[in-house]
Amino acid sequence: MRSQPIVGAAVFTAVMDAAGYRCQCSGECGQPHTKGDGRCQHEHDHYTSKHGRRVRLMAAPADPLATDVAAARLPVSELRAWCPDCHGAAARHAKRQLPPTPTDQCGLFDL
Repeated sequence: MRSQPIVGAAVFTAVMDAAGYRCQCSGECGQPHTKGDGRCQHEHDHYTSKHGRRVRLMAAPADPLATDVAAARLPVSELRAWCPDCHGAAARHAKRQLPPTPTDQCGLFDL
């Protein structure tokens, strides 16, 4: 039996079944995942390598920058299986792609 979270197990199981209990990152993290034919090879409850750590996949939005509130409202069909490494890297990569924030205050504090 595979491990699953205590809360939200039905959602988690539905996402993992659709993903085949394998990370669904296809390069959003910045890695080409060439060994996995373009998809991350990490599988839930398997190890990263012979002496590596155990992988615990998570069900998270396809958009790694989605807020927690927005993510909680998404239907199962809009969630994906992510390994922690890919999800974190995809969020960092997506943040770098955002346009720079303006530095001027647009007269907000001008008197």
